[in-house]
Amino acid sequence: MSRLSDRLDELGINVDSQLMDLAFTHRSWAYENGRGATNERLEFLGDAVLGAVVTEFIFHTYADRMEGQLARLRAAVVSGQTLAQCARELDLGTNLKLGKGEIATHGDTKDSILADAFEAVVGAIHLSGGFPATAVFMSSVLGPVIEDAASRGASLDWKSSLQELTAAMNLGIPVYTGDATGPDHERVFTAEVHIHDQVLGTGTATSRRGAEQHAAEIAYEALTASGQE
Repeated sequence: MSRLSDRLDELGINVDSQLMDLAFTHRSWAYENGRGATNERLEFLGDAVLGAVVTEFIFHTYADRMEGQLARLRAAVVSGQTLAQCARELDLGTNLKLGKGEIATHGDTKDSILADAFEAVVGAIHLSGGFPATAVFMSSVLGPVIEDAASRGASLDWKSSLQELTAAMNLGIPVYTGDATGPDHERVFTAEVHIHDQVLGTGTATSRRGAEQHAAEIAYEALTASGQE
């Protein structure tokens, strides 16, 4: 827990040790060890608090952005992929209590488990120090992420950007199809985006959403390039 502990110490945030331990207790470990308490309740709280703190932060920081832009910015910042990356930077995976099955399938590297752990940690911080402590932690960890996301333009959400572009070009609404291959712990998703029954982009990723975003990116860039010719 060293990276997380170091960050909390730097910020002057004290978290109840039992709550922090619970934040790292995955349901697979609890089930195998006959324990009922898991990090799921803290995750539930952390998810709600995280959304509120990020929303207020971007509301005040980006006063010139419209509601739709703020919504896309918030969605990008609190996405599972983003939170999992923050968890990796804080090395949360090494502290997770996982069952044997999750250990065997490298659960400590899975986006979903890491994102849940990050939200649980936020929940523990909030119960220990309230909104002030949570806001300080979020500003330190997610502040750079928010700044980066705010500068990304169309790449912030390729699917939304593609839909806005096709609407402006009177091409209708993009339609996505896809499938997945591989074992459950190594699924690879493929998505195609169709516009007027024509495939304009094909993407792959480790999640369905990621594959659709990849396909939308390819289609967006293809339409933008054709519009400039």
